[in-house]
Amino acid sequence: MFSGIVETMAQVVAIEHDHTNIHFTFTCPFADELGIDQSVAHNGVCLTVVRLDKEKKQYVVTVMEESLRRSNLGLLKVGDCVNVERSMLLNERLDGHIVQGHVDQTAVCIDAHETDGSWYYRFSYDSDPEMISRGYFCVDKGSVSVNGVSLTVCEPDVKDGKGYVSVCIIPYTHEVTNFKYIKEGTVVNLEFDIIGKYISRLAELKG
Repeated sequence: MFSGIVETMAQVVAIEHDHTNIHFTFTCPFADELGIDQSVAHNGVCLTVVRLDKEKKQYVVTVMEESLRRSNLGLLKVGDCVNVERSMLLNERLDGHIVQGHVDQTAVCIDAHETDGSWYYRFSYDSDPEMISRGYFCVDKGSVSVNGVSLTVCEPDVKDGKGYVSVCIIPYTHEVTNFKYIKEGTVVNLEFDIIGKYISRLAELKG
């Protein structure tokens, strides 16, 4: 379980294909604090540490085909940076919202610009009535995880088989996450609010 409050960025230093899986080697400031089997969210995708080199501050995670299909991790190249967050401790404040690390789908940035010191982004994603009935949608002032960052939803819309969502980023978040690399055409990961998914499923069963 995660909060969507990104700790830092990790950089891809090696990529190894293994059948339908991909092994990624990352380096990041807290790599020497990790342990084997520990969960770390990468652009919002929960992955397990399988190998460690604490002296080099590097670790390896394996991404399965299902995660590659639903996320932007398969697009990563050596040198790219991802947002990373270690799993929550039970005695900490929940500063963001409940993020499972189970990315639902990708979205594409259709607008990115600075406005009065902050940053505005708008994303589009595939949407249809069946997906909405499963809770894959956004509500105004609700929460959504974009590349693992907990954000407040603005201007949600669904039209012609596409969903749309806007978010605003304060300068600090823009600087410490990979939002500073996002531009029109960039593919990001979305995880919709788990509470909304449960409510949608309940309504579907009662209907």
